[in-house]
Amino acid sequence: MFYPVELFANWFTYNLLGLAQESHLAGSVQFFVYDSIKILILLILINYSMAIIRHFLPTEKIRDFLTKRKLYGLDYLFASLFGCITPFCTCSSIPLFVGFLGARIPLGVTFSFLITSPLVNEAAVAVFLSIWGWKITLMYVGAGLIIGVLGGFILGKLKLEKYVEDFVWKASAKKLEDGIKTNPSKKELFNKFTAESFDITKKILPYVLGGLAIGAAIHGYVPDNFFKKYITKENPFAVPLAVILAVPLYANATGVIPVVQSLVAKGIPLGTALAFMMATVGLSLPEALILKKVMKLKLLLFFFGIVALGMTLIGYLFNLVLD
Repeated sequence: MFYPVELFANWFTYNLLGLAQESHLAGSVQFFVYDSIKILILLILINYSMAIIRHFLPTEKIRDFLTKRKLYGLDYLFASLFGCITPFCTCSSIPLFVGFLGARIPLGVTFSFLITSPLVNEAAVAVFLSIWGWKITLMYVGAGLIIGVLGGFILGKLKLEKYVEDFVWKASAKKLEDGIKTNPSKKELFNKFTAESFDITKKILPYVLGGLAIGAAIHGYVPDNFFKKYITKENPFAVPLAVILAVPLYANATGVIPVVQSLVAKGIPLGTALAFMMATVGLSLPEALILKKVMKLKLLLFFFGIVALGMTLIGYLFNLVLD
């Protein structure tokens, strides 16, 4: 889908700017141009789609279904499974996260989606399967779902809705106001959806670009062997350290799998390497900068802390089972 964008990023970096393909600067620039354009397109399309969904979706029925019925955790599982089938990185998942909150889907349920979406997707599963086989792949998918379900459940029970920024809730309130007018024309609906889409995109985009700039710098200049010095098999604190070291990075699950493979080849336990991978794709500093626009610091810290703890426990569990 984004192959033309990749071609443009390569042309811009290597032909127009004339940067040497093997240089650190070229790697950073190509990463930034490609991901900026890709995510901008996704932001506009997803925000526009969510504007349509918010208008036509029977929000009250869905909210009542998720909050007034005893689903025994199935709502969190449904959200996590939906995250598995959406091939988005964290930055691309955030617009959907905002849209779900605007539709008044419970906070914990939306977090289940946000946690699982970058961790598990079809492309990552296919690459994972080709390297480690069915057993490890199924364990990884299961681990991603467990972190999503339990993380969302815990965050939901903490009642942290007041720490979501006001503009996120206004999307739902605006729908109720617009509902006063019946049978709007197609042109009026198009203008409404477009305005709402660009309004949310403009609020988030500066944080996306700032996060991508940091991620691009790290992508181009931080060597892989930097991490191999610290997350060795002999270090009992290697798993939480791997999670901490991964936070400044930014990559999707498919892109970081070769790094994980190289770590395992160097003798690092698979559980430690997978904890590093999960934190890279699900708890990046660029993601934090973007999320800071839609939630207050306390909620952001709770989110990062709970998910980081889950990834650490999964890493230790994998090392124990696969030892």
